[in-house]
Formats: sequence, structure tokens, C-alpha cells
Amino acid sequence: MGVFDTDGTDATGHEQVVFCQDRQSGLRAIIGIYSTALGPALGGTRFYPYATEEDAVADVLQLSRAMAYKNAMAGLDLGGGKAVIWGDPAELKSEALLRAYGRFVQSLNGRYYTACDVGTYVPDMDVIARETQFVTGRSVEHGGAGDSSVLTAWGVFQGMRAAAEHVWGTPSLAGRRVGIAGLGKVGKYLAGHLIEDGATVAATDVSETALEWARTTYPQIDLVADTQALITSEIDVYAPCALGGALDDETVAQLRAKVVTGGANNQLAHPGIEKQLEERGILYTPDYVVNAGGVIQVADEIEGFNFERAKLRATGIFQTTRRILQLADDEGVPPALAADRLAERRMVEVGRLRGVYLR
Repeated sequence: MGVFDTDGTDATGHEQVVFCQDRQSGLRAIIGIYSTALGPALGGTRFYPYATEEDAVADVLQLSRAMAYKNAMAGLDLGGGKAVIWGDPAELKSEALLRAYGRFVQSLNGRYYTACDVGTYVPDMDVIARETQFVTGRSVEHGGAGDSSVLTAWGVFQGMRAAAEHVWGTPSLAGRRVGIAGLGKVGKYLAGHLIEDGATVAATDVSETALEWARTTYPQIDLVADTQALITSEIDVYAPCALGGALDDETVAQLRAKVVTGGANNQLAHPGIEKQLEERGILYTPDYVVNAGGVIQVADEIEGFNFERAKLRATGIFQTTRRILQLADDEGVPPALAADRLAERRMVEVGRLRGVYLR
């Protein structure tokens, strides 16, 4: 599958990749730990019907690496990890499967903390927690933070405000038209923040349930046929809030927006896309920086959840994004590269302290 070089070393830079299987429940899962330089790896569990095992492996490797950078830039003392459960959650998800998965998480003895992601929800975390202590994103009834998409959307909004200030001179989206691709967990909350700020919102989603929610909750949202119609329309900001790979060669070539700030993970389809965006004069705020509100929220559970403390930290995404955009200008590089440099610097400078022996 291309994960290991011929000499047996990990070609991706990951510390550990664990394959988990429980035939009776149907569980097939992969846990990827990219780095524990800053602390235990934290990242959600994605439950998705991948076409092949190779696709599942590729996704967990990419997502876990992104989590290391996200947690570093969020200022957390946590490393990066991610897990995927291979299969259709509508068909396979069960108490037995989730608890079997929890046993595998527990077997890593705290090297990895899990949380919600695509296909998994707060009630699922409560089930997983019956087998492991290393789980966040739990329900309020069980002392958790609840829905982490609340602060994910808040952080994306803060990153978008910083981008607006950088491009238009004011940290407000009032009078701007924002196109949201995906009105799921994050997109729906983001739409609310934008409308409250005075923005006009256009949106699309493949789910009729999501579209009906928009018609009922925010009838002023302009619903368009699909993502193609959204990116080629007159929008000021494009907010990808569904699955990764939203920014590919074709999309970037047609995009009308001046800013891209969204909640989706791994938005750049391949290396070099960030340069294409820059060449077209489109400001891209790195996804793992602006969508870190969710991981900030669930990470706060580890020390005993306090929503106001977590929200204050997520609000800091505005200043972090500002810092990255300024560094990008100063060094003449795309913001994605500037963010990577800052994250890598923190992982090295702080991570090395673990080499200081403590009796």
C-alpha cells in the first residue's frame, strides 16, 4: 500500500499505524499516530465506506498528519492522530462494534485520544467510553463538551474575519457574499454566525435534510444546485465545509471568490494548489488553523470542560490567522506554507523538551 519503504521504515513520517479488526462485530479500523512530540495524539474517528483499504489508509495518514499541525498551531500540548472505521455507518454501526473499537483505543495506553468526526457523533463517544478512558467529545450528561462543531464553526468564522481584514481592511463579513459548500455539522453553525454578522449566504448540500433545515431555519440563504454552481457564482468568500480535497485544479481555475476559509479538513487536493490560489489572487486560510475550534473544545475535556474557557481559546484563531497571513506576506510564501513552518517550529522547539530527563 505504499506506507513503508523497502527498508521497513515509515515513509510517511508517522510514529505508529495500527490495524484493528473484530470479525464478529464487523469492525475494521485503522488508527494513525503521526506525532506525540507535544503530548498524546488527539484526533477524531471517521466512519466512512471507503472504496478500498488503500483509500482508508491514505485518508488516515493524511488526516493524522494534519491533526499534528492543527494541535500545534492551536497551542495545545497534544500530538496528532486520527482513526478511520471502514464501512457504512448506516449498516454497520452497533454497540458491539463501537465498544470493540474502544478496546483497541484503550490498548494504546493513552498514546491516542479519540473524538467525533464524519460518521461518528457524541452518543457514539459515550458508547466507546464504556471501554476506554481515552475519549473526548462526550455528552454533557457524561461531563463532556457535547457537539464540537459548535466551536469549530466559531473558529472558522474568526479565521474568516481575519481574512476579511487582510483583503478588505475590516474584520467583518457584513455586505459580503459567502458561499458554503456543506450545511452539515459545521456549515449550519457557520451560516448563523455569518447572517448575524450581516453577510449574504449562498449554500449547497447533497443532503435534502440539510437543505430543508436551511429553508426552515434561514430562508434568506440562497440555495444553489451544486458546488459547481456555487464556485462559479459571484461570491466573495468560499467556505468548503464538507469532505476534503475541495480545492483541486479545476475548482481553483473557476473559483470567483477572493477568500477561501472553510471547515473541511485537507482542502488542498494535492501539493501546489496553494501556489495556484496565490497566483490567482485568492487568499487561502489554512484549513487546519481555522477549523481548530473543535479540537480545542474536545481537548478542554481532558482537564475538565469549561465552555467559556474553550470558546475564548477558539476566539484566538482570529489572532493566529492574522499572524500567519502577516508571516506569509513578510516571507513571500503562501499562507499554507507559513502555517506549516510555524507548526513545525513549535513541534521541534517544545517537543525537544521531552528529551530533558525528569526523575
